[in-house]
Amino acid sequence: MQFKTIFKSFKNRDMQKRILIILGILVAYRILAHIPVPLGEASTFKEAIQNLIAKSDFGGFLNLISGGGLTAFSIILVGLSPYITSSIILQLLTKAIPRLEEISQDGESGRRKINQWTRVVSIPLAVVQSVAYMFILYQSALASNTAVTVQPSTFDWVLSATAMTAGSTLLMWLGELMTEQGIGNGISMIIFASIISQLPTTLASLGAALFDTSAGSLSLFGWLNLPVNPTIFFILLGFSIALLIVIYFLVKINEAQRIITINYAKRVHGNSSYGGIKSILPVKLIAAGVIPVIFATAFLSLPSLVGQVIRSFSPTNEFAGTLIKLFTAPSASNFATQYPNGINLQWFLYPALYFVLVVVFTYFYTSIIFNTKEIADNLQKQGGFIQEVRPGLATATYLDKVVTRLNFFGAFALGLIAMLPFITDYVFIVITGKPIGLSLSGTGLLIVVTVALENLRQLNSRALMVTYDDYK
Repeated sequence: MQFKTIFKSFKNRDMQKRILIILGILVAYRILAHIPVPLGEASTFKEAIQNLIAKSDFGGFLNLISGGGLTAFSIILVGLSPYITSSIILQLLTKAIPRLEEISQDGESGRRKINQWTRVVSIPLAVVQSVAYMFILYQSALASNTAVTVQPSTFDWVLSATAMTAGSTLLMWLGELMTEQGIGNGISMIIFASIISQLPTTLASLGAALFDTSAGSLSLFGWLNLPVNPTIFFILLGFSIALLIVIYFLVKINEAQRIITINYAKRVHGNSSYGGIKSILPVKLIAAGVIPVIFATAFLSLPSLVGQVIRSFSPTNEFAGTLIKLFTAPSASNFATQYPNGINLQWFLYPALYFVLVVVFTYFYTSIIFNTKEIADNLQKQGGFIQEVRPGLATATYLDKVVTRLNFFGAFALGLIAMLPFITDYVFIVITGKPIGLSLSGTGLLIVVTVALENLRQLNSRALMVTYDDYK
């Protein structure tokens, strides 16, 4: 990474314009995160929203990627989840429907069609999610005996759903605009900004615990007392060191790849010869990215959401209570109520299922996006082959073995990353008797690292482009 070139490129007018566009769009996005949904008083639904986040890991994840939009009951409450869901659906359909696969392989025009269909599909998804969230929040507010000062009419429901759908669509448009006029992927950058925006909450919580000296202060060699809680100080010191180590390994894991050398046969046509060169086929350790974590979170959150909907109609329903109890992610907000006697076997059920699903979905999604048979066929058509491996079926089998071995380590690494919040909470429970709520989970940390590295590469490429004339 050429940081000297990057700093030099900041003098370029085009680079300055792109950076200002990115900053302006991010400011606009944060303003949108504080515009409430037009459905009575936003404060009315705060308690219901906190219950939803506490009882659903997916609710916490949505609040994370919406930059606190769920907690603030803002018009971007739905966030980019419809667009993300639409992208995943189109990716799966592209591999399942031959016609869509042909279109996706039709160069730039094919990709534009797929992107346009992704945007179109995201709008009805945003409508459905908007209505679903409003209904669940409203019923949760009624069930929790919250003072609901308004009885929404049909017009209120339609207006609120329209505002939330418009907020999600506007967010998607801002991301696309940032991609075109800025640097890097705008959608990823908005999600990055959403996660980073939650850090002040965590820092405030940690700061309050650190400077709480009701149990004593930290003494340095008996001659100086620091106004900090000694237990929390050493815990945070150890946690900071562990965080740096985790980030280091996240960067290594994210960048890790297996390089396969591809040889191209030499061809003679008249007086000219072609081929006879070598190329590489990089296979990433975690080719699926964070998609398996999103799949696992959504899959595990479904029973809890179903239980909440059933309980909103029948508060004494035992089946709903069992679903909520078993499929609620252990967290700082629900630890005291769900585990009044401390940790029991139920505490480990959700993390164990979560880990298994992340591993399973990693294998599943990698098999979809990395089609070994298609890669082997393309190499054979282009006259390429792997050393000591026959073209065609043997090449596909070889690639299958390579991907399976990489997935074995990559899937478990991704599962451990997703488990970081539970591991951290467990350590704090053992030491202090209660967990600590971290807004930046393992998934969020992985997204932050991945997006930061990718945007840094894009920034470096743009910097080389605008300073190219200086090296002539």
